Amino acid sequence: MTATHEVTNQVPLPYGHDTAADPTLLAALHRAGAGWAEPELRELGRLAGSEQAAEWGRLANENPPVLRTHDRFGHRVDEVEFHPAWHELMRTAVSYGLHAAPWRDERPGAHSARAAKFFVWGQVEAGHTCPISMTYASVPALRANPTLAGELEPLLAATTYDFGLREPRTKRGLIAGMSMTEKQGGSDVRTNTTTATPHADGTYRLTGHKWFTSAPMSDLFLTLAQAPGGLSCFLLPRVLPDGGRNRLHLMRLKDKLGNKSNASAEVEYDGAVGWLVGEEGRGVATIIEMVNMTRLDCTIGAASGMRYGATRAVHHTLHRRAFGRLLVDQPLMRNVLADLVVESEAATAVAMRLAQTTDLALAGDETATLVRRLGLAVAKYWVCKRGPAHAAEALECLGGNGYVEESGMPRLYREAPLVSIWEGSGNVAALDALRAMAKRPETVEAFLGELDAAAGADRRLDAAVADLRKQLTDLTDLEYRTRRLVELMALAFQGSLLVRHGSPAVADAFCATRLGGDHGAAFGTLPSGVDTAGIIDRARPVPA
Repeated sequence: MTATHEVTNQVPLPYGHDTAADPTLLAALHRAGAGWAEPELRELGRLAGSEQAAEWGRLANENPPVLRTHDRFGHRVDEVEFHPAWHELMRTAVSYGLHAAPWRDERPGAHSARAAKFFVWGQVEAGHTCPISMTYASVPALRANPTLAGELEPLLAATTYDFGLREPRTKRGLIAGMSMTEKQGGSDVRTNTTTATPHADGTYRLTGHKWFTSAPMSDLFLTLAQAPGGLSCFLLPRVLPDGGRNRLHLMRLKDKLGNKSNASAEVEYDGAVGWLVGEEGRGVATIIEMVNMTRLDCTIGAASGMRYGATRAVHHTLHRRAFGRLLVDQPLMRNVLADLVVESEAATAVAMRLAQTTDLALAGDETATLVRRLGLAVAKYWVCKRGPAHAAEALECLGGNGYVEESGMPRLYREAPLVSIWEGSGNVAALDALRAMAKRPETVEAFLGELDAAAGADRRLDAAVADLRKQLTDLTDLEYRTRRLVELMALAFQGSLLVRHGSPAVADAFCATRLGGDHGAAFGTLPSGVDTAGIIDRARPVPA
């Protein structure tokens, strides 16, 4: 067959890189006292940057999970089948301790080390990080029942991935899920109608319908139901101690915008057996610890997606030519790329700082506890909100190639809105920041103290913090303008971290644009004088 054309000017496949070779990430890891984790992080980074890992991600999304409600004889089985690539992703995440392992690790900075790994491995494929995150987040909630925690926590933290429905205590490792929202309430979980009836043996029987339960093949679920004493938290295993299946019926799987590799189900409890976690009537207070941890992972996940988008855009433009020059050498493209990197590094800095405050808070640092409480709500709102726009701009850097599924960028784009919705959408997260400040006013002073650590280093940051202090004292239409207030809090938080710890070029560009106002509405509107070359180099993929 005669050749019709010669293929030229094609970008090499983006494999063979060390995804962990990220200067902002590594610096934050060491600041948190977790430098001991760098060798394993770099090992995971090389795997994350490999063609094999990328293929697992592709296959897991192109072959989504399938629900099997009944066996061939008509018996309910309520099982979900996954492609083998899903299990490879899960096995890797568990073996590297991205799930509940840090709760059993007494080394300094264990949660920061875990956050860095989660950030790196999440760039391969985001869907499977949902059950990994829920397993991590289940531990502090489960500790409200010391007996259950003593039995199950070692298995939740075990680094063996043991898939399949069996009695939890007979397995080598466990995965946990969360099931809260119902049709009528969504985030307003106090309107839940699922009931929990106590039995003489100390267990409860739960009856109701859960509208959104991700990872339904998890071994255990923390859920909310109305007990005689009010809304309460319960632990429901898929398999009961006698080996029988608990009466959790999977009704259907959700057809979602993205997150295709991960199953999300509607579940009916038909007298399902549950164990009380915490006190009756304290369900929200008990499970909120799980929610806070998953909010941390939403922030890390958004930052991870931004880093992936920025490095893919830079990689493409380093190799693609147009109009006689490499794309990366063209001034307007340099503006766009640098702006994407600035946004990415600001997100990484705040995500890792919040992981560090988790370590400090668990060690008894009250100031870190206060900063974390308010900072999580602020960052969950803003960082996750920035993800979709960032993904769209990064995709556009690849032109038409970026709009094609083979590039991987459409999957990033579909995934990006998820973390801004799960664990409380934008308004819920922003109002939670308001609630934290009202309930514990000392969180405000702790947060401002965090910002003041950078006082005097940049006049634009100083002006933003002064404006923030003024806005915090103005109670006029406070709920109406909550988004504006929380956005300013997030930007000041990011700015203070970049000024103190970041690249001077990135910090200057961030403060000039996000705080100083010298910026347009779109990415790629940095002012003249920004060191775009130095900023772009920070997202240049590093060979493994």
